[in-house]
Amino acid sequence: MLLPELPPLPAMTRAEAEFVDSYLEVVDLLGRINPARGTHTYTALRAAQALVGRAVALKEALTLMHIRGESEVYAHTLTEALRVLDGERRANRVTMPPV
Repeated sequence: MLLPELPPLPAMTRAEAEFVDSYLEVVDLLGRINPARGTHTYTALRAAQALVGRAVALKEALTLMHIRGESEVYAHTLTEALRVLDGERRANRVTMPPV
């Protein structure tokens, strides 16, 4: 069975793409650390250790955007990219589970 084809990513600069990728990696790690959703301390510990490096990558992507003169974040375009990359589901793991 073939998976449904995803819509294409919107046109972004390389720095914007790195920003989105790094952001989602941070979100994924925060979801693994979330005490309301986790089950093992070791999993949370490993995610917390990795979070430091991914936060640096996120900062570097934003720094590069700023240095290149990309002073605005185009929320519509980046939101579209986040949706294509399943950002809503991934970010949901950071929130509290329903009662």
